[in-house]
Formats: sequence, structure tokens, C-alpha cells
Amino acid sequence: MIYYLADLMQDWQLSGARLLHYVSFRAVLAFVFSLLIATLVGSKIIDKLRQKQIGETIRELGLEGEQSKKNTPPMGGIIIIISILIPALLFARLDNIYIILMLITTVMMGLLGFIDDYIKVFKHNKKGLSGKYKLVWQALFGLVLGLVLYLSPETSIRENREVRHEGKIKEVVGWILFIVVATLIVTFISNCVNLTDGLDGLAAGSSAPVGVVLLIFAYVSSHINMASYLNIMYIPGAEELVIFAAAFVGATIGFLWYNANPAQVFMGDTGSLTLGGIIAVFAILVRKELLLPILCGLFVVEGLSVMIQTAYYKHTKHKAGGPVRIFRM
Repeated sequence: MIYYLADLMQDWQLSGARLLHYVSFRAVLAFVFSLLIATLVGSKIIDKLRQKQIGETIRELGLEGEQSKKNTPPMGGIIIIISILIPALLFARLDNIYIILMLITTVMMGLLGFIDDYIKVFKHNKKGLSGKYKLVWQALFGLVLGLVLYLSPETSIRENREVRHEGKIKEVVGWILFIVVATLIVTFISNCVNLTDGLDGLAAGSSAPVGVVLLIFAYVSSHINMASYLNIMYIPGAEELVIFAAAFVGATIGFLWYNANPAQVFMGDTGSLTLGGIIAVFAILVRKELLLPILCGLFVVEGLSVMIQTAYYKHTKHKAGGPVRIFRM
């Protein structure tokens, strides 16, 4: 929005208007605004949640300090979502396909998490939204994402050294495989971040550095000279993702003001599914999805540990001696 206002400011010959066309300047503004929104609006949202007597349900696990978390309100992911959306809408180009996809990702994954938290908190159903419905939602979103990247002419990707003219059938098969992989990545990473959210500041504090790395990838991928020098894909239009990533980093750091130990609010599925979805989709857009096991190492290990624990528990459930847990929790 501010980008288009800069054109009017230039017509009025106002000094400094050209600064608003620079990605780096708008990224700094997006970071500062998201940080301020998270810290200033966050307290008001937390107060509203407390007024409605929304508190986290704590399982009796015999852990030190667990009861101190009993009345901590969940659904704090609303703070993160607001802190990302407002700066992105203000400082990014809204006609950019990548920004549109990231805004849709934030809203869709946030809505999924909000529905899950709403069922847990207001319907008093600890299980929340059924796992199969979550997976269907995430899979459909991943499918739509892959199709948009395939069909939209604005998401063209150019290799720096040479262009290979391959057969149409081979190209279509490649894109089908890409769509399937994109669907799996979105589903897996979003659930992994969701599973990681269990300690004060863990999910948000781990997501912020990932956002910084993705910001750097978006920046160098959008500059043909840098991309050529580093021998990575040149992605026209990806520079606007720098603004979104800056807002993402600012929002997660700002949220830590209230979520760091001792936490005043939990992000809940509203926040964790949103963070996971944003990271997964962003990595796909800048074509760094193969680096996700490294970038999201903590999240991946958490997700895999849950899968191993659950699978082995079910495998031994009906055997003599009862179910066995590989890990203590």
C-alpha cells in the first residue's frame, strides 16, 4: 500500500518518496512495525483473553512448575498473525503473486489453527479438530499452492547458465511430482512446528532464525547478479518476499516478549500451524525446500520423534506387557 503511495508522493515532489520503492527500506519498516504491533497490541489481546477466562488445560504429568501454566491463555497466535499481516499489507506490493500466496497462507493456516483452538477452549474438547480434517485442509492447501505455481505465468523461474528444452510429457510429470512434494512439505512442516510448541518461547524462538535465513535467500534469489555469482536460481519478483520475511521475524521476536519464560500467553495451534505453514510455503517459493531438514532441524526431529513414539506405542499396545514408549514423554 505504501509502495503505491510513494508514486503519488513523487508526483507531489515530496522529498524521500523514492525511499519507499527500495526493498531494503520497506523491509526495515515492516520489521519495526511488526515488532511494535506485537508488543503493543499483544498486551491488549492477552487482557481480552484473560477477561474471557480463557486458560490452558494442563495434564497432570508431575513436572516442576507445570501448574503455574494452568491459567495461561492460549490462542496467542492471533498476535503473530496480526503482526505479520498489517506490515505486509502496508509495505509490500500487493500485486506480487508471491506476496498474495504468503498472505493466503497466513490466513488459511491461521484459520485452521483458530478452529482447532476454539474447539479446545470453548467447546471443552481437549482433542480439538480431528487430525484427519487437519491433514485434509493442509493437503488441499498444498495442492492449490502447487497448482498456482505451475499455472501462474508470474512464478517463472530461470536457470542462470542454460535453459533445457525438455519434452512436454517430462515437464508435466516433473510438475506433478513437484505438486505432490509441495503438498507433503506443507503438511509435514506445519505439523512439526505444531508439535514443537510445548515449552515457553520454543516455537517462536526457533522460527525467528529460520525467518532470517529465508529472508536472505529471498533477497539473493531476486537479484540476477547475486544469484548468478552464488549459482542459485534467479526468481523475478521474489524481492517482495523480503518484506514479508522481515514482518515474520519481527512478529516472532515481538511475541517472545510475552511468550518467553515465564509465558504470559501460549500461541496455541493458531500460531504454531501458521508459523509452520509460512516457513514451508516460503521455502517452496524461493526453491529452498530441500534445505528444510537443515533449516528446520529442531522441528523435523520433534515431528519424527512423535511419529516414532506413536507408531511403536500402537505396535506394542496389544502385546503382552502392554504398550511400550521409546521416549519418556
